[in-house]
Amino acid sequence: MKAVASGLVFALIFATSTLAQSSRVDPKKPLVIAKQGSFFVGGEKKALPAPPVPPSGGRGGFGGGDVTVNQMYVQYQIPPNGNRHVPVVMVHGCCLSSKTWETTPDGRMGWDEYFVRRDRPVYLADQVSRARSGFDASVISEVKAGTQPPSALPNMIFASQQIAWTVFRFGPSFGKTFPDGQFPIEAVDELYKQMIPDLNALLPNPNPTWKNMAALAVQLKGAILMGHSESGFFPQQAALLDPTGIRGMISIEMPCPDLSAEQIGTLAKIPTLVMFGDHLGDVQGGPANWAQSLETCNTYVKKVKDAGGDAVMMYLPQMGIKGNSHMLMQDRNSLKLADLILDWIDAHVEKGKR
Repeated sequence: MKAVASGLVFALIFATSTLAQSSRVDPKKPLVIAKQGSFFVGGEKKALPAPPVPPSGGRGGFGGGDVTVNQMYVQYQIPPNGNRHVPVVMVHGCCLSSKTWETTPDGRMGWDEYFVRRDRPVYLADQVSRARSGFDASVISEVKAGTQPPSALPNMIFASQQIAWTVFRFGPSFGKTFPDGQFPIEAVDELYKQMIPDLNALLPNPNPTWKNMAALAVQLKGAILMGHSESGFFPQQAALLDPTGIRGMISIEMPCPDLSAEQIGTLAKIPTLVMFGDHLGDVQGGPANWAQSLETCNTYVKKVKDAGGDAVMMYLPQMGIKGNSHMLMQDRNSLKLADLILDWIDAHVEKGKR
């Protein structure tokens, strides 16, 4: 009964949000930014040996010396009233970059701009080993130089369009769409352009992105960390390393691991929102089992609640919101979903701060 009541409450919030959508922001008005820029977080110095001289003579590449690896690129925009709100850090998923949160494939306003228009400072991060962030490429050079065997080369994930179709749940099988699907499928080629090689196999354990996210939250003197898919549980992983600056955790569509009571106790101190879209068990083929992921996250949310924490599961179909894909920040109703998240932030993280 509690789950039904909770679903009705959020359905009501969603209906109110839908009615008020046009009054929350006016996309025709100029976007006003008080400050914007970019920087790097983290990174370690690594000494490289001088490369061997090729048999033919000449230069064998750049000389040895110190390089920086595993640094995370961050770009940001702060609106004029940004100091009234907790900054939001958005981190993308597998085979993608922070473009995920920008203009949608069919040209609509992305979450980055919408959150800024709603007076939230927004920080977009590229995962370490992706896009503008760094990584340690020395093993590739060593294989080429013959000092490492070819088997030392890392596995590079490059998701195909066919895999993306099913994993992102655009339809039951490649080329077929769900009748109520929210993703703008006419612009799917623009999403395919966003998909880039994933070099996570080069990363040490633990993933430097977790440490960098935690450090960024401290640097911002408090932040809400938002992850999606591959990075969906990264806010929690960052909090397990250093919860000091993390004010809230938003996890969108990912599997939730089985954690110890001590780990749950740490995470229970931070407000948590988990969100899942529709058609979780309705695709044919593909490596993702989204229905199972939902089940693991329902278990996680319950454990956090049982430990006295503030955790909310927004399973959209249960709230009467149908047809959302895995890329719900790009779906046609993406701004309505953003309103749900912003309302949760106001109620659970900021709690009358203003």
